[in-house]
Amino acid sequence: MIASIAATVALWAQAALADPVLVMVEQPGCVYCAMWDEVIAPIYPKTAEGQFAPLVRADLRAGPPADMVYARAVTFTPTFILVDDGTELARIEGYPGEDFFWALLGHLLQSHTEFAPEAS
Repeated sequence: MIASIAATVALWAQAALADPVLVMVEQPGCVYCAMWDEVIAPIYPKTAEGQFAPLVRADLRAGPPADMVYARAVTFTPTFILVDDGTELARIEGYPGEDFFWALLGHLLQSHTEFAPEAS
């Protein structure tokens, strides 16, 4: 019974890892991270983008979250890394403000995943 439950949890974790996520690499004292947190963080999970690629936070100094690999080292914070199946697909370095962020994220998702924006 316990082995069955463990196998189910392992399969669920693997399936969850296979879905796209957006990793926000941040560090304490990052002014642009704080700006993103104030403007975007409250609404991100409610958007089509946030539901398609949920946010995962990572500290710059701690390296990538478990079972994830970045294509190259992260230098700037915030850096937003689109990860699917544990591997980096693309990234946005820095926070260019609300309007540019949404446009860049939409392009990133449409170019590297099967994300389709909602019809207007």
